[in-house]
Amino acid sequence: MSDEPEEVSAEAEEVAPEEEAPLLAPQVTETTEVPTEEEAKPAVKKGKKEQSPEDIAEQERLQKIIAAREVIEVDPVHVPVEYETTGRGKVMIGPPTLTRFEKARILGARALQLSLGAPPFISVPKEVATSLDLAYAELEKRVIPITIRRVLPNGDFQNISIDLFD
Repeated sequence: MSDEPEEVSAEAEEVAPEEEAPLLAPQVTETTEVPTEEEAKPAVKKGKKEQSPEDIAEQERLQKIIAAREVIEVDPVHVPVEYETTGRGKVMIGPPTLTRFEKARILGARALQLSLGAPPFISVPKEVATSLDLAYAELEKRVIPITIRRVLPNGDFQNISIDLFD
């Protein structure tokens, strides 16, 4: 019985170095041939159909057009311009009303001011229970002295007082 395990382990030791040797040997490739254009461009399939020569020619034409395009590496510098607000209804950037995001930002900022002890701009009505309710009442009467800056992606902007919104 003791002879059998020794033979198995001896075989395993002999097999292991033989398996590792091919992995460590450098891969030798024979001369490489450059395929011709016809061999390099196998028929491309659309779904289950092969592309027609017209489709292939159209794709090659479009590839040449795309390759010939000029690449703009440096974007020209744009100096931001302010759009002047000259009167009521002169909101040129965005909707003529406060967006829900602007309204939320104004109400949140004003409610925080009121909760930290800022004086209200209107007399406090009886139905007001929280600083947020008071901020909403001030916003409805348009007495909060705040300006909204709306910015376009190119940097142009417009400063709009909240009393100019509908």
